[in-house]
Amino acid sequence: MAATVLIVEDEIKIRELLRSYFEAEGLDLRLPDVPGESVAAEVRRFSSVPLLMLTAKSTEQDRIHGLELGADDYVTKPFSPREVVLRAQAILRRGADTSPADRSLSYGAGEMVLDEERHTATVRGAPVELTPTEWGILTALARVPGRVYSRYELINRVRGYEFEGYERTIDSHIKNLRRKIERDARKPVVVETVLGAGYRLGLARDRRP
Repeated sequence: MAATVLIVEDEIKIRELLRSYFEAEGLDLRLPDVPGESVAAEVRRFSSVPLLMLTAKSTEQDRIHGLELGADDYVTKPFSPREVVLRAQAILRRGADTSPADRSLSYGAGEMVLDEERHTATVRGAPVELTPTEWGILTALARVPGRVYSRYELINRVRGYEFEGYERTIDSHIKNLRRKIERDARKPVVVETVLGAGYRLGLARDRRP
């Protein structure tokens, strides 16, 4: 069954060009006439549905702002329509990725439980809704607890394709992730920062009974 892609684009030619590329890949389209940033902010109020922002705003601060709104990826104009489709597909794959072999793993004496088959995260007994990128970051770190991942390495592992530059955009995703899973985001113990190196999972994996 085809995924549904919502396109928010005020330039008709670009909108129709994207429509043709996405439809060629078997993805259904919905095209609202509202600002993209407004849509992103509103959607993140109630949902972790995948979001890719396409915009002419290309400064580092613009990218950081877009990611802090909750976008999973950020593409600036001019762009390759094929690249946009591939990035969207990569986000959708992350959201649907499963790993039955590692169905449910516990960390920090049960403080965090990740179930990759069901694609669920539970922290201190409460379910946590994560975006595809946040989920990707957390599960990547959890593969080898305590291992330090550089920003460049982590963002490429999470995105599933080569990503040129802008490694520090991962900081925005980490910031959003910490708001959801840490007791105190200012003093993180689950996703730790290693100065000058990157990030690591601060919880040890629990032994299976």
